[in-house]
Amino acid sequence: MHQNKFKISYRNIIVSLCLAIVFITFLSGPVSAENWPGWRGPRGDGTSLEKNVPVRWSSTENIAWKAPIPGKGHASPIVWDSRIFVVTALEEQKQRVLLCLDRSSGNIIWQRVVLESPLERKHSLNSYATSTPVTDGEKVYVSFLDRDKMFVAAYDFEGNKVWEVRPGVFSSMHGYCSSPVLWKDKVIVNGDHDGPAYIVALDRATGKTIWKTPRPNMTRSYCAPVIYHIDGRNQMILSGSKCVASYDPDTGKQHWIIDGPTEQFVASLVYNGELLFMTSGFPDLFMQGIRPDGSGNVTDTHIVWQKDRDCSYVPSPVAAGPYFLVVSDSGVATCLKAKTGESLWRQRLEGKHSPSLLIADGLVYFLSDKGVMTVVRPGPEYEVVARNELGEETRASPAISSGQMFLRGVENLYCIGTDSK
Repeated sequence: MHQNKFKISYRNIIVSLCLAIVFITFLSGPVSAENWPGWRGPRGDGTSLEKNVPVRWSSTENIAWKAPIPGKGHASPIVWDSRIFVVTALEEQKQRVLLCLDRSSGNIIWQRVVLESPLERKHSLNSYATSTPVTDGEKVYVSFLDRDKMFVAAYDFEGNKVWEVRPGVFSSMHGYCSSPVLWKDKVIVNGDHDGPAYIVALDRATGKTIWKTPRPNMTRSYCAPVIYHIDGRNQMILSGSKCVASYDPDTGKQHWIIDGPTEQFVASLVYNGELLFMTSGFPDLFMQGIRPDGSGNVTDTHIVWQKDRDCSYVPSPVAAGPYFLVVSDSGVATCLKAKTGESLWRQRLEGKHSPSLLIADGLVYFLSDKGVMTVVRPGPEYEVVARNELGEETRASPAISSGQMFLRGVENLYCIGTDSK
């Protein structure tokens, strides 16, 4: 009798300990993992909250898998749980394609022709599949150009088309790139172009237009909006069309606007909790620290600092606590004091840079067009933590999810890090 009681008690203790270990493992593992649902990740600013992100690799070391991607495209991969989504263009067939890959192996689960349309005129540095898709875990939303109209479509995770719409005209001699972003029940797409420019919000369920707001100046730009809760209100902020402006993402109504400082923009803005940071553009290059409150035209009152050296046109920057880091298209990396714009260091990296910066676990990742990733610790001195050669050219920005980094080369998609657990 006493032996049985002891066995039962001992068994209960063992079971309790096992449950406790499982619970602790759960808390320390997947809770810190993040999906990478769209352009520049879950916050749209290139930040990852994960702590176990790969720092060192080569073309043969620390590669979980390598998967060939048909066609050409500069869009970044997005990740949701066990699925990876990427878009590409099959130029000979004039097809724009959405692919779904298995995260554990890189194998293609399904491939769908989203749009078959004549190839548009574009800049030599652009592609016919440059807009990064976005997902809410149920549907994937993609955006391309169909002749003279913006094209947006939604697909479910099994590859079934849910809807497609053409919410407005679009014309640009440099081609198309407008990565959709999600807000509540809306898919929001920037339509800055050389004509009647606009921002449009579509219903996620149906694709119907909820609101459509005209943009000033009617000038091509390619910036995805960022959305933050600042100054007691939701602000959707983007640069482009000769201005920097903030809108209410629920209604499309403008909060404030800053004129200029130049004509065309590509890089997305970032925010450090105090200031917004903008880098542009063409024909003149500028960086600005902007105070994101107020209303109406705040050009004369809300620009805290402005620089015109080592600015980025295409690669988006990152905010890293008291620092703001940017890389110019020619490959000059700069770390500035966020509050003042004072340059702390500048360093020429290898080759040109198109991909945007990432920051994870206190380190900033600079990826060059040659596929060289320079990992730097932000601070008053230039400190390289690692230099990694992929062995393939890259144009797309990286993605991070569950301890792995996903890099899209011109021919292959790479999963860097240990195998998925």
